[in-house]
Amino acid sequence: MDLTPGNLELHIEELILHGFPASDRHRIGAAVQQELTRLFTQGIPPSLSQGGAIAQLNGSIFEITPGTQPEIIGVQIAQSIYGGLSQ
Repeated sequence: MDLTPGNLELHIEELILHGFPASDRHRIGAAVQQELTRLFTQGIPPSLSQGGAIAQLNGSIFEITPGTQPEIIGVQIAQSIYGGLSQ
């Protein structure tokens, strides 16, 4: 199966974020979606080359300083997800 960004569908059922204000969830989510789209345009991780489902993915740990904009947090989360898929 040849996956290209044009025919890839990624469904994240649940993204658990601890320690972030609930009011930022939509901005963080939008930034995650935008960054994942950008990353998948650059290439499909090998773990998805055969299609199928991944039951659980643990992203890497990263530190956020207080006051970091939700958009920056979303980008870091997306990069963590993409990195987890690339291993």
